[in-house]
Amino acid sequence: MPDPLHADTLTSQTRTTLRHWAAADGPLALRARIVLLAAEGRRDAEIARRLGVSRQTVGAWRHRWYSGGLAGLEQRRRTGRPVTVDEADVVTRTLLAPGGSGASRAIARELGVSHATVAAIRRRWNIMPDQPIVPRIPTRPPLPGADTWVMGLYTDADRGVLLVGTRTEAPRPAAAVTVIDAEVLAGLDRALDTLRLEPASDDQEFSAFLADAAALHADITLHAVTLWSADERRPAGSLVSHHDLPVRASWRGFLNALIALDSTRHPESSRRVFLDLVAALERPAQSAGRSVRWLRERVAEHQSRPDGGWHAPDAPSFSGVNQLDLGSFNECVVIETVRLVGTVTRGEIAHRTGLTQQSVSRIARSLLDRGFLVEDAQRRATSGKPRTPVRLCGSAAHALGLHIDPEVLTAVVIDLDGALVCTCTRTISADIDPAEFVAQAVEVGHEALGKARGAVQPNGFLGVGVAVPGPVDIASGTVLGPPLMRAWQDLPLLYLLKEHFPCPVLIEKDSLAAAAGERWIGRDRRARDFAYLYLGTGVGSGLYLNGDLYRGVSANAGEFGQLCALALDRVAADGRPEILPECNPPVSVPQFAERLGLHTLGTEHSSTEAYRAVGRAAAAGHPAATAALREVARAVGRGALGLVDLLDIDLIVLGGPFFTDDVADCYLEEIGRAVNEFPTARRLRRVHVERSVLSAEAAAVGAASTLFHATFTPRLKGRERG
Repeated sequence: MPDPLHADTLTSQTRTTLRHWAAADGPLALRARIVLLAAEGRRDAEIARRLGVSRQTVGAWRHRWYSGGLAGLEQRRRTGRPVTVDEADVVTRTLLAPGGSGASRAIARELGVSHATVAAIRRRWNIMPDQPIVPRIPTRPPLPGADTWVMGLYTDADRGVLLVGTRTEAPRPAAAVTVIDAEVLAGLDRALDTLRLEPASDDQEFSAFLADAAALHADITLHAVTLWSADERRPAGSLVSHHDLPVRASWRGFLNALIALDSTRHPESSRRVFLDLVAALERPAQSAGRSVRWLRERVAEHQSRPDGGWHAPDAPSFSGVNQLDLGSFNECVVIETVRLVGTVTRGEIAHRTGLTQQSVSRIARSLLDRGFLVEDAQRRATSGKPRTPVRLCGSAAHALGLHIDPEVLTAVVIDLDGALVCTCTRTISADIDPAEFVAQAVEVGHEALGKARGAVQPNGFLGVGVAVPGPVDIASGTVLGPPLMRAWQDLPLLYLLKEHFPCPVLIEKDSLAAAAGERWIGRDRRARDFAYLYLGTGVGSGLYLNGDLYRGVSANAGEFGQLCALALDRVAADGRPEILPECNPPVSVPQFAERLGLHTLGTEHSSTEAYRAVGRAAAAGHPAATAALREVARAVGRGALGLVDLLDIDLIVLGGPFFTDDVADCYLEEIGRAVNEFPTARRLRRVHVERSVLSAEAAAVGAASTLFHATFTPRLKGRERG
């Protein structure tokens, strides 16, 4: 019987396959070299010395060749550990499940490798347990700097290239908190599996992609990392530097690792950014194409200090109160009780909260010492010593609220009791340049802080709340392109504002912010579930359920216009709910009134002025004005009916800049009729439709209230974002 490893017994096809495997990288290369050397008559010990492996490894693969031929080489030995480890896969798993050295052991067990191997990979990438992440990315040549962004992806049938961005400034350490999860990466893998592209005729598309990237991201140094390529061609020019993958990383593993690193180090790199990438990869699968060209939006520009912190030019001297310094969960419970009741004795607090008298006395004494509570006049008791009630001290804390509207910027400073300290407004246009808009928002905010400086104690300033029209990416603080403000597409508002306000800054949808303000300032009148209908430039809803704001998975709950369109069966031919004119009161009401015969203000006036003119006419009894308002109110009522039936709530609150005294009765009557006469469970509940306790600056006051809400409202878990 001939020896299957003798050179004369290897067919030319088998020899060609083995040589092809041996010339490549990966586990098959070692196995093919063992077989080829054995076919030359080399002994196991000599093969082991030449290849730098053990004699046992050589013997094992010779045995697999004898028993299975080429197919035997393709099957991995079942030793419980892989022959090679994808370092990028280890990095991705480390970032998705941070947890110090314990996570390294868990990853080692999951991949079937040693703990020492995982530790060595973490050292090589500089992702060490229990330390801030400042990675080194070992491409060939290495990427210059640790602060990297995933800026783009190009792929056609011949190549795949990942575009990575770096900045020359000192990298800032980042905690191991990743805003994406395995679900996003799984979606990316599925999109790559289904990707089918036609061969590119030349390099023009790739060159155009690099030119577009360089123009869009002129402030960032770009690097093209070749993920895979059918040849070694690279476009000429110096727009980007070119790099190859790390030696021990697969291209898919490297792509996942860079996405995980980006989202860990940069909160602005949220799920949305990489879901956009997945969508770009899915489009060619639905329609044939030659390439995928995805470029991310511009990265917010920050000015860094030499120590890695942030520089805020011309910023006010207010600083934020550390939330942890405000005390324990029980202290928040006491503050919430006092806030709801107004003025209350310690005994009543104990009765309402279930805390012991001793605990309440201790907590109240601590809050009195720190200035959050003040004692009121003593009450005479029927027996024993007089009781001294306590109440919140309004001047103990303040917050700035900014409301972004297509026509006006509003800034308010409110105190802990919800009292307005000052208000500043500035008229803008919906098509204002984003840079000019941010500058004006900062100016009006600083103007309000300047007016309030005498009333606000620097150590009692909680921060800035910002209310914006949706949709908004809360995780990155990006306004995604409100329907009426197209010039603000993907505006990284939060991070632009943070450069100018050295304190906590929270961003919230305007309707949700208004609901938070209603809950905070409404005290015991709003101490139950309710829906807030916000009549602004568009109608939105904010939901307060089970003692907290309901934001939804993406913090964009409350898209009321969609609900109204479905309730009215106003759907486009493709199934998409229409954008209802009724859900934009300042535009639709004057139009409807003019259609009914009321001559409103001319086109030289703003829609706000025209709306208010119709409101005044309706209050004076003009039938066309009244009919126009009722037409809009009925549409809003149909949407409110859907909310009531879906959530089984018994309180609807109406507010916002276009819920004025002139039009209030019309909205209250029409919406009240819809939510009480039509619901399925109308015999079991009476739905109250009430005016908001907030002023016309509802969203701005609500935005400031989100700071109080986040700081003082008792919760068993932290504020969820995105």
